[in-house]
Amino acid sequence: MTPVTPPTPDDLVHLRRCVELAREALDDGDEPFGSVLVDADGVVRFEDRNRVQGGDATRHPEFEIARWAATHLTPEERRGAVVYTSGEHCAMCSAAHAWVGLGPIVYAASTTQLLGWLEEWGVAPGPVRPLAIGEVAPGVVVRGPAYELEVEVRALHARLHGVA
Repeated sequence: MTPVTPPTPDDLVHLRRCVELAREALDDGDEPFGSVLVDADGVVRFEDRNRVQGGDATRHPEFEIARWAATHLTPEERRGAVVYTSGEHCAMCSAAHAWVGLGPIVYAASTTQLLGWLEEWGVAPGPVRPLAIGEVAPGVVVRGPAYELEVEVRALHARLHGVA
C-alpha cells in the first residue's frame, strides 16, 4: 500500500475549492462532497459536487471526474492529473480512479475521520465497506488529510446529520 503524506500548501488552494463545492452540495440538499480535477499544468479541468439526492448513489464527484477524464483526456494526461476532494474516495470512486488511470488523489478529510465523526454522532456507516484508497487502489499516490480544513469539513457533515 502506498504511504499517505500531508497535502502541500499549493494543494490547500484546490482543497479549499473542494470544501466550497461540498458546501454548495449541502446547501442544495445533498451530501457535502466536492472534487476538482487539475491537469499537470495546474489548470482546473473539471469540478463537481455530490448529486446523490435524486436516488443515484453513484453520482459522487470523484466518480464523475473519472468518467469525464476517460472521455476528455488522453491516458498520459490522466496520469499527470491530480484529483482534489473534500473527503477521501470511497471504494467505488477509488476503483474508478485507478481503472481510468488518474494521477494522485489529495483529500481534505479521511475515511477514518468521517467514520469517527459518524460514530460520535450515532450515525450508521453507509452500505459499502469504508476502505482507505490504498486498500482499493494501492498504486495511487495519496496526500491527506488536510488538518487545516478538519473543523470546516466536520461542520458540514454535522449539519448534514442534524448535529450542528
